[in-house]
Amino acid sequence: MQQVAEIMTRDVTSISPQESVRRAAQMMDELNVGAIPVCEGDKLIGMVTDRDITIRAVAAGASPDDTPVQQVMTGDVSWCFDDQPVDEVMEQMRDAQIRRIPVMDHNTQALIGIVSLGDLATKHSAEVDRTLEDISTPSQPARPQLNS
Repeated sequence: MQQVAEIMTRDVTSISPQESVRRAAQMMDELNVGAIPVCEGDKLIGMVTDRDITIRAVAAGASPDDTPVQQVMTGDVSWCFDDQPVDEVMEQMRDAQIRRIPVMDHNTQALIGIVSLGDLATKHSAEVDRTLEDISTPSQPARPQLNS
């Protein structure tokens, strides 16, 4: 059974929760990614995505230079261990409807990588189609419907 350590991306860059939203966006541009783990030292405390920046900062009119990442990040983050079976992690991704998941070292609890749908598609073929379908299934909007 294939483990996460065999397919994960190891060159993961994190950002401090005190960094600015602008710096997070610049890092995403430099790294060509849509999400960056947020860490205090070795401890994973959240994820900031391009969507977080757009919806929680830009749409709200927040200054990108004066708004810290911690104000827009997602704090309740799903994660996995490097020694977990890939099939188990894909189930976790389906259940949470997420496209990427941080990978923690089982012994040190430190962030050591990330697994994305791209990693699954190129390095692990079983169940990828189902995972993508389940992740992409629209969920109900988290806002009230407007009356016409």
